[in-house]
Formats: sequence, structure tokens, C-alpha cells
Amino acid sequence: MTDYREILRLCGQGIGQRGIAASCNCSRNTVSKVLTRAAEVGLSWPLKRDITNGELHELLFGSSAMPPLRRRPDYEQVHREMARSGVTLSLLWNEYCEECRRAGEIPLMYTQFCLYYREFALKTKATMHIDRKPGDQMEVDWAGQTAHLIDTDSSEEIPASIFVAVLASSQYAYVEAFLSQNQECWIAAHVNAYKFFGGVTRMLVPDNLKTGVQKPSWDTPVINKSYQEWNFIKHWNSPDGRTLRHCHYAS
Repeated sequence: MTDYREILRLCGQGIGQRGIAASCNCSRNTVSKVLTRAAEVGLSWPLKRDITNGELHELLFGSSAMPPLRRRPDYEQVHREMARSGVTLSLLWNEYCEECRRAGEIPLMYTQFCLYYREFALKTKATMHIDRKPGDQMEVDWAGQTAHLIDTDSSEEIPASIFVAVLASSQYAYVEAFLSQNQECWIAAHVNAYKFFGGVTRMLVPDNLKTGVQKPSWDTPVINKSYQEWNFIKHWNSPDGRTLRHCHYAS
């Protein structure tokens, strides 16, 4: 879709039509047509901050460019799907096209599909998931709620703390129950998690729990001594010799 906002912005700064066309990667005829229609409907820079190119298109040229059978997808649903690991806009566009074909409707082109989603994300201040490098980070913490073990002899419920370790890239998780959240259980949980994953990550990302971080700080957190010494031994044979002091901590 033509970037109507940029055309009007550049025109408002006194840029000529040739320069606007080169900057917006469109023809001079398109620029001339947009500026002529903008003058006719009384549109000029500056515009409202939240107005989108789709809305500008409606104001300038109406809805004639969108065929009656060409429907837009449910972008709220698209955004919910984008929060899932491994989901891409290309995958969702293919599914949307298949739905349109079954319904006898004409789907949007992929570029329009992505453009409208970006506008939706900006308008609703939605966020995208952050890509992580495989094997780079392991996030660790005690789960918020405790579980219970049942003593088979007395039927007594014994509270158990749930340790959770997650590889940031794949979201592959390791979960184990412990009868305590003390330092010994905390370190044992890390050892068991690394054994389960079959290797160590370059970086650990614990929350600000006492068994890991004695004094939270964004720049220089004070790490529990035993935890730091264990991590140093774990990385003793690593190529870069990284210790926990070089890691990032959740706030």
C-alpha cells in the first residue's frame, strides 16, 4: 500500500513531487494523485498521530479499492497466534488464504496482510515475541504455587516446591519437585536440569529469589556466593570462561 502519511509529511516539509516519489518508492503520478485528493478533502500535514495508512486510503479514495469479497482477517486472533512459539505471519497468511478459498472469498495479498497487521499492532500497542538463540539462555525459578506429595503410609500431604527451567529459544522445559527451596536443592535442580538437557547454556537467567540473588540490582546484582562458585566450576572448561557475573537477571 502507498505510504500516504509519508507523502503528506514530505509535502508538508516542502519536498517536491519528484523527491517524494523517490523517497516513497512510488511513481510521480501516484504522488500527484494523492496530493490532489488530499487538497480536495482538506487533508494536510500534520495528521493525527494514530491515523493509519488504511484510514487515509478510505478518506482519500473511499473503499472502492477493496473488492466486496475481499475480507480482512481477524487481527486480534492473528496477534494471539503470533504469541505462540514457531508461528509466523507467512504461516498465518497461508491459513487465512485457505479459509478464504473454502468460503469463496478473495484473500488479501501477503504484503497487505502484513501491513494491516503492523498497523493493528501499532494501534493497539501490541508487541511481538523476541527471538532467542538456541542454547544461549536457560531461565530458572521456583513456581509460584507449591504442589503436594502424598505419604503412602500415613496419607499425609507433604508440600513440595516446583523448580522450573526453560530453554529460552525452544521453550523446552524441565520441572522437578523438591521438599525445600534451600541452596542445596536449588543447585541440585540446576545440575539435574543440565543433565536432562544434555549440556549447559551460555547464560543463566534466574529471578530475584534469595537462593540465587542476595541483592537485586539492574547493573550490579549481588549473587549468592555458593551459587556463583557452582556456576564458575560449571563453566571452568567453557571456551570463554563465563561466570554468573556476566549473565543477565530478571527484574
